[in-house]
Amino acid sequence: QVQLVESGGGLVQPGGSLRLSCRASGSIHVIYTMAWYRQAPGNQRELVADITYGGRTNYVDSVKDRFTIARDDAKNMVFLQMNNLKPEDTAVYYCKADIVSPERLRSYDYWGQGTQVTVSS
Repeated sequence: QVQLVESGGGLVQPGGSLRLSCRASGSIHVIYTMAWYRQAPGNQRELVADITYGGRTNYVDSVKDRFTIARDDAKNMVFLQMNNLKPEDTAVYYCKADIVSPERLRSYDYWGQGTQVTVSS
């Protein structure tokens, strides 16, 4: 019943910016860590950034100082602000959330369907 839906992907020129959004909906009691992953053709899916329930953030070195992850718990949302985008940032970006539902006593990971980000001139 829990679903994650991403939005905000698209085509942007090198040096440009995009803001990705992910909204969780359904039977949700609490959301622990939320994260953004990406997967480019021929590459493994990699963790881009995550943010804990307490607000601690983590970034892969290649996006540090360019990307910012944030969350809005009142809306069950997580965001990824991407600045100074580079062609190597091109990938499908996936939202993941560790969620506890009222009907369950433990958390489970849920994934969004992915949104395409293409950085090209």
